[in-house]
Amino acid sequence: MHSSARFPTSPFPRFRLIVVASGLLLPGARPIVANPAAVNDRVWLESKGTLIFADAFEREETGNGAKAIGNGWNSATADRVPHLKMADLDAGILKVSSASKEAGHQAHIHHEAGFTDGGAVVRFRFPGLNKDESLQLGFVDREAPGIHAGHLCYAVLSRNSLMLWDWKTGVGNLDIRKRRQPYLDRKEALPADLDALLKTKQLTVPWKADTDWHELVLVTEGDEMRLSLDGRLMVRHRSEGFAHPMKRWFSFLVPNTVWIDDVKVWKVK
Repeated sequence: MHSSARFPTSPFPRFRLIVVASGLLLPGARPIVANPAAVNDRVWLESKGTLIFADAFEREETGNGAKAIGNGWNSATADRVPHLKMADLDAGILKVSSASKEAGHQAHIHHEAGFTDGGAVVRFRFPGLNKDESLQLGFVDREAPGIHAGHLCYAVLSRNSLMLWDWKTGVGNLDIRKRRQPYLDRKEALPADLDALLKTKQLTVPWKADTDWHELVLVTEGDEMRLSLDGRLMVRHRSEGFAHPMKRWFSFLVPNTVWIDDVKVWKVK
């Protein structure tokens, strides 16, 4: 579908990246070292896993509705603004342009998955059409109790950073949300114990976004989540929410613009 230029040489320098979660570590927790030579998660998925689904987006969408993308994709936000097109299939590329302000929510596009351990391989590009383009992708289980909208865990790629985020036992936990919200409403600092807990639920490392195509691999294995770009492990983190037994949906959340292609989701366990 695309020329050999679709897999560009990695823009990342060849160095060993060591990252430690900011904030306090819980008793028994240990910092995670991201060694680019230690893990090839695409090989792990392809050699140990079963392909659940794949999509090269070689078709046209059928309108602006929730299922307009086709091939099993759905949108949790499209029907909020049916007069606006937030997903356009163009020359084999899913071009997402979120109407976040009009819809009251960033574009949320998802597909059935269904695994405990496994992950996704995705080609993506920030087209440079908006100042602060970003991409949040990960896993959801709408049947899980006690979690806001079933949001389990995500990777967030923004202009200057990469983040792995456990929602299930962090900001998505309903008890934590109930305790946290009054402080947010009053624009006050969180209590020290709550702030320390939430800091253990995410890990952020620096990264500089560009407008090139990149191959992204996002996996969960037990209580660990790992993110690789262009064949290099960029960050890994452990948190109990990553071990949720059923990742029912694979989801993209897009606040502005991103281009997506060649999605593959694999089940290892």
